[in-house]
Amino acid sequence: MKPTKTESHAIVDVLDVLLRDGAMIQADVLISVADIPLVGINLRAAIAGLTTMHEYGFFEHWDVEKRRQTEERRSEFGKRPSPEIPLAGEQQE
Repeated sequence: MKPTKTESHAIVDVLDVLLRDGAMIQADVLISVADIPLVGINLRAAIAGLTTMHEYGFFEHWDVEKRRQTEERRSEFGKRPSPEIPLAGEQQE
């Protein structure tokens, strides 16, 4: 039996699964010296594409806020600045 080489790359497949399905990582680290606990770390991380994160309820507030800011910028595009805001290079009196 001879080994065969597939056309796809493993890292591409891993990234595809992570972005499509996501992964949760949870770790608890306890640093101790002479059996005396000194530092405890609780780490939780979610890795996924933004669409997947939004489907699971992560970043909903962030998504709403970014969409609001984008709409605000689009509505302000092309408008003249307010008179009280000096243009670049102008001096205030």
